Amino acid sequence: MICPLCEKGESFTNSGRIEMIVKPIPIGDTKDFILKKHYAQRMPSISFAYGMFINNKLEGVLTIGKPASNSLCIGVMGKEYKDKVFELNRLVINEGFPKNTLSQFVGKVLRDLKTKDLILISYADEGMKHKGYIYQATNWLYTGMTKPRTDKYTPNGKHSRHYTDEFNHLRKYRTPKHRYVYFTDRKKAKKYISLLKYPILENPKGENGKYELGTRQKTKILNTITGEIFYE
Repeated sequence: MICPLCEKGESFTNSGRIEMIVKPIPIGDTKDFILKKHYAQRMPSISFAYGMFINNKLEGVLTIGKPASNSLCIGVMGKEYKDKVFELNRLVINEGFPKNTLSQFVGKVLRDLKTKDLILISYADEGMKHKGYIYQATNWLYTGMTKPRTDKYTPNGKHSRHYTDEFNHLRKYRTPKHRYVYFTDRKKAKKYISLLKYPILENPKGENGKYELGTRQKTKILNTITGEIFYE
C-alpha cells in the first residue's frame, strides 16, 4: 500500500518510530546527494525535485526531468504525447532506514504529481544488478529491457551531449536496463495504456544488487583502434 503524500506540513509516522515528510525542494538541494552519493555522480536534467525529510532532516532526494533523447520521448506513445514524457532520473536516500522507506518516498511523490498528467519513464540498471522492485511496489508498468549497446565516449562520466571529435575512437558500453512506465493522472491510465508503444510484461524477479553510497559506477570503454578495453 502506498501512503499518501504529507501535504501542508502534515507528517507521517512510520511504525511509530520516524516522521517522514516529502515535499518539493530547490534543485540546488539535490546536488550533494546526486554528486556524492548516487552511483552515476552526474547531475541530470531536473524539472521536479523532491526531498524526503526524516525528523526534519533531509535524508533523500528524487528528481524528474526531460530525457535528453527526443526519440525516446516519441517512442513511448508517439509524437502527440512526447511533451508529456519525463524521466524519474535520480532516487537516492541515506542508509539505515526500513526496507519500505524508498517505496513510501516514491509513492508520496507520485501522489503529489497526480494532477500534472505526466508520462513517467524510469530505468533499473541491470549493470548494477537492479531489478526495479521500487517501481513494482508503486504500480509502474514493466515494459522490458533496453538493448546493450555502445555510445559516444565523453570523459569523466559526462553525458554524450558533451561529445567532441577528440574521443571519436572511443566507445562506452551501455548496460541493458529494465524500463518502467507510470501515468500520473490515473484517470487517463486506461487510455494511455492502449496507446503505449511498448509491451506490458511480467515484472522481473531475482536478487537485487546493492552498492555503497558514494561509489561511482565504473564505465567500460572500448578503443576501436587498438581493441583495448578499460574502465573509467
